[in-house]
Amino acid sequence: MFENLMIGAAAGGYSTLLILVVFLVLMYFLMLRPQQKQQKKHRDMMSELKKGDHVITIGRLHGVIDEINDADKTVTLDCDGIYLVFDLRAIAQVTSQAPQAVTAPAAAETATSEAASDDQPAESAAEEPASEAAASDEPAEKTDDESAK
Repeated sequence: MFENLMIGAAAGGYSTLLILVVFLVLMYFLMLRPQQKQQKKHRDMMSELKKGDHVITIGRLHGVIDEINDADKTVTLDCDGIYLVFDLRAIAQVTSQAPQAVTAPAAAETATSEAASDDQPAESAAEEPASEAAASDEPAEKTDDESAK
């Protein structure tokens, strides 16, 4: 008779422990893991900062990075000609990256190759409306001098 009571008490203890473990796992996946991902993303963004990046501080001040001092962990922002020094931790987000000299020629090459690969070059497409207007029998639109008469 006492053996049944002991087994029942032990089973109740295991279910409580199981509920506690499930609760901790859910808390990790719903609260802690997303926060860790966000912190990692922010650290990566901070490590990629460079001169010329447009940033927003935690005080919602918009500016362009003029200088980064890794020794002091500060950044100098150009805010419409006013230079302000902030902690690196004060950078909330990067709104646009500084243009890189290496990617600019590659972008120009793809733009020219796309224009050349089209059926009609851009120059001939611009000339067509002018040639159609000249070929029509209707007179051209009146200018301001003609309409005033």
